[in-house]
Amino acid sequence: MAMTVVVTEAIPPRLRGRLAIWLLQIRAGVYVGDLSQRVREMIWQQCQQQQEDGNIVMAWATNTESGFDFQTLGENRRIPVDLDGLRMVSFIPIDDESDL
Repeated sequence: MAMTVVVTEAIPPRLRGRLAIWLLQIRAGVYVGDLSQRVREMIWQQCQQQQEDGNIVMAWATNTESGFDFQTLGENRRIPVDLDGLRMVSFIPIDDESDL
């Protein structure tokens, strides 16, 4: 079992309900729980099938240098990158041309 956190934006109500079955919603769009790998993978499959235009990040405790791992779905400015085995996050710059 590992502590798992799921953060969502703009997902459909049916997926929010599905997440609430397995996880505790501690704030709008933020779900936490202590899950087995099997249940975590099942939840991730449901997220992939039902996300529509939303975006999701799932993070869980594991035996890595940082002590956790994560995966993302949907469009977001934050992109996971692997730097020598360490998972980091890269940011896509905001398009400043829209301000002109």
